[in-house]
Amino acid sequence: MATEAPAHGGYLDILRAPHAARLLAGTLVGRLPNGTGPIAMTLFVRDQGGSYTLAGGLIAAYGVSNAVGQPLLGRAVDLKGQPRVQLPAAVLSALGMALFALTGIGHLALAYAAVVVAGLFTPPLEGGLRALWPSVLGREDRVHRAYALDAVAQEVMFTVGPLLVTLLVALRSPAAALLVINVLGVLGALAVVLSEPSRTWRSAAREAHWLGALRSPGLLALLGSFFFVGLALGSITVAAVAYADDRGAPSVYGWLMAALGLGALAGGVLYGARQWSGAPERRLRVLVGLLAVCYLPLMLTPGPVAMTGLAVLSGVFLAPALACAFIVVDRHAPSGTVTEAFSWLVTTFGVGAALGSAVAGPAIELAGTVAGFAVAGAGGLVALLVLLATGRVLTVPAVTGTAARHADGGTVPTAVHAEKNAH
Repeated sequence: MATEAPAHGGYLDILRAPHAARLLAGTLVGRLPNGTGPIAMTLFVRDQGGSYTLAGGLIAAYGVSNAVGQPLLGRAVDLKGQPRVQLPAAVLSALGMALFALTGIGHLALAYAAVVVAGLFTPPLEGGLRALWPSVLGREDRVHRAYALDAVAQEVMFTVGPLLVTLLVALRSPAAALLVINVLGVLGALAVVLSEPSRTWRSAAREAHWLGALRSPGLLALLGSFFFVGLALGSITVAAVAYADDRGAPSVYGWLMAALGLGALAGGVLYGARQWSGAPERRLRVLVGLLAVCYLPLMLTPGPVAMTGLAVLSGVFLAPALACAFIVVDRHAPSGTVTEAFSWLVTTFGVGAALGSAVAGPAIELAGTVAGFAVAGAGGLVALLVLLATGRVLTVPAVTGTAARHADGGTVPTAVHAEKNAH
């Protein structure tokens, strides 16, 4: 059930909150190196005379090391605080990518080592921001709307970031693009960690356990589902390339990706503009179900105009599903593991997307473009089945979760006290 958000409770209300705009902007800028890494690395390798295979190998090494580093750094943030982890990690990541940009691909071992360092030390700014929202915004309904705003802002970043890389390449070179993007990343992280909420934030007391956030059955169920959501999205990116090749119009690929982003942007804006009642776990099942259903028409592969419309439709429920997933993560993360838990969601989604890209390629070669989009449809349906099959463990959140205190409303105490009660 949903109701229109009052004017004072909209996105502007969130951005007017002390520190909120700075934290959101700093996080987005700080994530530019990660969001634009694959395209910047590909352009750099090609400029150096390297093959697409080499570019793919370096991007894979970067992605795998990023997947390993995010939850580990997230756990470190929960234990040591944000400034002591986020800023050093951002500097080390930038130095790794700077080494890659300055030495090139002449020594492959050095190139791979550099991108592994860059990926491994990518700061968990995304998880860190979501951990800060309760102390910055207070009321839980505002926190939930901030999650939606966060998802919308990501779509903007993934649209603007590649355009910025392309502009830097045109003005200077791919190497310059890599360097500038990573300098901006450090500045974004610096803007976050110097803010009062980041400096004063402390995680709740945590039980010593080697599994950390992964000891929560509800969180594991959510991660299992969003692995397949990521798989669906990754397969769409490859299938869209094949569709554009079939039509003899490479530019169609850009239109399809822009349309998917536009759909997600619109869906996120509309989702965040309303107040939702009822358990978010139930709402998440509906959203993932709608997401899966909207992937299926892509297999029709009609003409470019109609296909662009289907791409918009396929993205509509992505940002809402992610925003709702953030709420569920917060409800199920064990005490003292909130940043790590959010980082696991980012990692699982990314690994799923990488696998989706890897699976879609052979599927297309064996059975054509439709098969690539079929992988997306199958991924969406399996994501829904995981949520349905694990309904019991998702029904009851961790007893110390934020939303366990206030299922769908109420207030959240501020500052450190809020964070100690937030899990």
